[in-house]
Amino acid sequence: MINFNGSLIENSTFISAENRGYKYGDALFETLKVVHGKIFFWEDHYFRLMSSMRIMRMEIPMNFTMEFLEKEILKVINVNGLAKSSARVRLNVDRGEGGKYLPKNKAISYCIIVEKSDNDFYTMPKNDHFTVDLYKDYFVAPGLLSTLKTNNKAINVLGSIYAQENLLDNCLLLNTNKSVVEALNGNVFLINGEHIKTPPIADGCLKGIMRKQIIEVIVNSGDYTIEETSISPFELQKADELFITNVIVGIQPILKYRKKLFGTKVSEDILKRLNMKLRLG
Repeated sequence: MINFNGSLIENSTFISAENRGYKYGDALFETLKVVHGKIFFWEDHYFRLMSSMRIMRMEIPMNFTMEFLEKEILKVINVNGLAKSSARVRLNVDRGEGGKYLPKNKAISYCIIVEKSDNDFYTMPKNDHFTVDLYKDYFVAPGLLSTLKTNNKAINVLGSIYAQENLLDNCLLLNTNKSVVEALNGNVFLINGEHIKTPPIADGCLKGIMRKQIIEVIVNSGDYTIEETSISPFELQKADELFITNVIVGIQPILKYRKKLFGTKVSEDILKRLNMKLRLG
């Protein structure tokens, strides 16, 4: 079952053809990891959603408090029998129905969909050949809108099809300045020795929740340094390690880019520190 505007309904057709999220991509979403009824990084997700709604000029309902939305998420977790396991949750917010490009009203609708997930904490993926390449058919535009998690994901869809057709596990996206900004489903980090780089938000990468967590882990490690700076495609083959981050997987090491093979030593260490932070938190 899903949660549609507070009502628990069967996971079937529940929006009309006039829904603005469907027609124009006039919607935002958050992907959440929930373990035994605890929403990982919930405060960060909530404030990112509120910030994104303001940027999208959505009128935030008075009842959209952190406590209200958490209760709505856990309601659908419980009704699907996932209160004592791990789950992947998508919280979708759109501007309802009506209008062309200009909305007819300011009403906000939300939908919460859950599915079972495997691991309580983050583990190193067992893919021993995780291969990526650049996706160069289309480019990300640097700017504020590119940093939001909206339903406008055409480049990610096309890049995923390209990856499948070329037997790749993922692709790295470039912005219009030809800098590496992110992967199809997460932020990207580059490691050289004990120095780690990740593209800045200004380059157009998603303002990722796991990106923020990993940066904090690195800053507090005492063993590594972190720099938010533009990354050229030429730097990729010179790196010791590359990895992708998102809140569902945690850290996904990249093992091959073109002819270059990468290690995972630092990636594994950072993942252990992330799990320690979660246990202590």
